[in-house]
Amino acid sequence: MTLARIRARHSVFLPVLILAALVSAPAIGAETAGRRLAGPSDLVQLSASVADLVARARPAVVQVATTSYVAGDSASRGALLAAQRGTGSGVVVSADGYIVTNAHVVEGARRVQVAFAAPGPGPDDPKSIVLPPGRTVGAQVIGVDRESDLAVLKVAESGLPFLAFGDSENLRQGQLVIALGSPLGLEGSVTLGVVSAVARQVRLEDRMVYVQTDAPINPGNSGGPLVDASGRVVGINSFILSQSGGNEGVGFAAPSNIVRTVFEQIRRAGRVSRGDIGVSAQTVTPALASGLGLTRTWGAVIADVVPNGSADRVGLRTADLVLTLDGKVIENARQFHVNLYPHAVGDTVRLEVLRGAERRAFDVTVAERPGDAGRLADLVTPERNVIAPLGILAIDLDDAIARTLGPLRARGGVVVAAAVPGGGAVADPLAAGDVIYSLNQRPVTGLDSLRAALAALDAGASAVLQVERQGRLRFVVFELPAAVPDRP
Repeated sequence: MTLARIRARHSVFLPVLILAALVSAPAIGAETAGRRLAGPSDLVQLSASVADLVARARPAVVQVATTSYVAGDSASRGALLAAQRGTGSGVVVSADGYIVTNAHVVEGARRVQVAFAAPGPGPDDPKSIVLPPGRTVGAQVIGVDRESDLAVLKVAESGLPFLAFGDSENLRQGQLVIALGSPLGLEGSVTLGVVSAVARQVRLEDRMVYVQTDAPINPGNSGGPLVDASGRVVGINSFILSQSGGNEGVGFAAPSNIVRTVFEQIRRAGRVSRGDIGVSAQTVTPALASGLGLTRTWGAVIADVVPNGSADRVGLRTADLVLTLDGKVIENARQFHVNLYPHAVGDTVRLEVLRGAERRAFDVTVAERPGDAGRLADLVTPERNVIAPLGILAIDLDDAIARTLGPLRARGGVVVAAAVPGGGAVADPLAAGDVIYSLNQRPVTGLDSLRAALAALDAGASAVLQVERQGRLRFVVFELPAAVPDRP
């Protein structure tokens, strides 16, 4: 059986971890044993510290409940739509009501609610191990970022308990961490484990890295926080690798430094702009070093510098050997790209390179990654952006969108953000990033004009779109649905 990547709205943290051999000591005499038993042991102190940490962090962890609608079973009383409900986890990261969770927890949701933990008893109140249900409030999805699988929610509350972000760059393998969430609807569950790896790539080509942990995580802990011993969020639990579908000790959390960048961009602009400095790097091999005359056989070398890009403007060149990025020694191309990934547009990174025998340093401004059409889906909703006859979700082309797509033939039109698989033109389907300029030679200046042009066509008519795709113009042909005859 192969390993499966599990991401689900119903996520579980099983509060089970066996701590073994935390305290080891040689044999001791009766008198020494008596002295030891008279005071708290290291294990008791550890247990008390964990319990206190959970008590501080728990009020900021919420359960996320979603409602979406899917195609119903037509054989079941003629239902066309059926409600589908899911649960996940989230964490409050600001006192004014911002919450971070996973994108897949709220994907497709028509209603999102968050449940806060019930407050603990006051100093004079009866102490009960069974707490009353917490309060539930509606939440708005501010933005999602599918690439990092993160989403930001907002509730109309203030003065909320929240958790601060820690620095995931400072995590160490073997460090104790705690995961909090609502597994399978089991609100407020806690698990304890260690950092198994600090920068794990699930696929080698991914720029995204994860904190790997053995803290038990199950489908449904998605979106809950992974916290360090100081109670700071060092990750957002995202998925597990499992043969059984349940926890097997291989869980992954988005690192807090990436989460912080995504959160701040979504809160400010409602979307995430990915950074790029306009270079490609390759891992140095002995053969590559020999052919290029490099002075060492490991590291990363600049293989391409985009003309007029940020790196080109400051003077970086192909065959420059990268020594450090922001002071960190670069050992291979994978590390180079991973270390660039968390930087936001507008940041400045410092590259130290070796050109021949000369060491040089460059301050490079991070620009927006061009041509990232996959992010367009984050900007649309079915209610506002659906173009049903073409089977697409689309958005007006403006200057901000144009910058993400690279050089275009025109500054007006409609951009395809997502297309229904198998819908519309089967032979030449529209794809994310396609720009529609005209329909049957009638200019398309925006969503309104595209809808008006479609409405003017007869049922069953042909619709010929002029589309720009990857810098080339093409015609895409649709046949509109024929009219359905009235029943006698």
